[in-house]
Amino acid sequence: MAENTEFDRKAAHKYFSVNCFNQAWDMIDKTERTPKEDEEMIRLSLASHYHWTQREDYSNTNASIALWQISRIYAILGQADNARRYGQLCLEASQGEGVTPFFLGFAYEALARAEAVGGNEEEMQAFLNDARTTAEKIKEEDEKNMLLDDLNTIQIK
Repeated sequence: MAENTEFDRKAAHKYFSVNCFNQAWDMIDKTERTPKEDEEMIRLSLASHYHWTQREDYSNTNASIALWQISRIYAILGQADNARRYGQLCLEASQGEGVTPFFLGFAYEALARAEAVGGNEEEMQAFLNDARTTAEKIKEEDEKNMLLDDLNTIQIK
């Protein structure tokens, strides 16, 4: 018979939302990954988002960040359709109440990157233009520069 163990669900969701995100980020930063690690990176980012959705403090900004990471991972892996899907979800969350232009700009960045992976130059350029226009609304120079620097890495391969 299995033992019923009590635990704090709120604390677990808080821990796993952040921990899974950070582990996925570490894998994004790796220069070489195995196919197994690629799958692990996907699972970690999806798990992070799930745990965020279970938190009382889940907001449009949290959704934007999580969905952006998922889109970026799929773009890194060359999966344009999945990158586009999560980029679109990121954009929807980023247009929600309380989300700053920084996150909206990165939603457009995610979509531009997805289109680059898909080889769609016209769509990529349109999203890059949207991102650059949004960057002009960012008041913090370091945030604006972070976005603009990331946009400069997008190109059709």
